[in-house]
Amino acid sequence: QVQLVESGGGSVQAGGSLRLSCAAYGDTYSSNCMGWFRQAPGKEREGVAAIDTGGGSPYWSDSVKGRFTISQDNAKNTVYLQMNSLKPEDTAMYYCAAAPYCVSPVNSWFPNYWGQGTQVTVSS
Repeated sequence: QVQLVESGGGSVQAGGSLRLSCAAYGDTYSSNCMGWFRQAPGKEREGVAAIDTGGGSPYWSDSVKGRFTISQDNAKNTVYLQMNSLKPEDTAMYYCAAAPYCVSPVNSWFPNYWGQGTQVTVSS
């Protein structure tokens, strides 16, 4: 079992930045791959980014590539999503997710574990 605890959401104006954090507790093998999804009201859930915590290139949604970065602190079993140049269309509930392995493209990844979600709101 894995528990994911997120933090860092909030409200920001367009062009601003936010950083989300996700700490994993429990079975670290089951969280070898960690990442983020988002879902806006009335829209389908979208895979944003994922990373193999053992190394390797991250997986990205085209909608955020070049603006968001994903990083990790293995000592803390934590991944971070740095979101820059935010746009109103980035407004959504962001969910941390984890699984034993990653799948590309990230929108085809079906994680085993989910966080509770953190709201990101970008105003124009």
